[in-house]
Amino acid sequence: MKGEGGPLLKIRKIDPRVTLPQYESEGAAGMDLRAFLTADLVILPLGRAKIPTGLRIEIPPGFEGQVRPRSGLAVRHGLTVLNSPGTIDSDYRGDLEVILVNLGGEVYVVKNGDRIAQLVLAPVCRAHLEETAALSETGRGGGGFGSTGT
Repeated sequence: MKGEGGPLLKIRKIDPRVTLPQYESEGAAGMDLRAFLTADLVILPLGRAKIPTGLRIEIPPGFEGQVRPRSGLAVRHGLTVLNSPGTIDSDYRGDLEVILVNLGGEVYVVKNGDRIAQLVLAPVCRAHLEETAALSETGRGGGGFGSTGT
């Protein structure tokens, strides 16, 4: 199940007006997702919204889809993907939506066709679990946030 240079991602548009995602440059890791809206959507400062893309996708087994922010929206407007990266499991067949949050100080208006996020396909490694009474010792031990390099 491989496409040209990578895994095959099957995409279904829920409306013929929907724009398919695409890689915007030769070296892009993510393909841009666009809003599919019937009217402009306003996101207030510190507000969030679920933005439809008008797409349903079939991710091949052994992969996941990661929905990530667009850096330009983040730096210019404080707009980011709330659950970044959002995970789309290979067995999900519902509507692809993006949860955006406005961390900026100004209202942000999302318009139909705006590039709102990017989708990256990534391989998935599922762990085998083994319950144990003790873990191996390390130099770091239980040192948590900010504990290295001090």
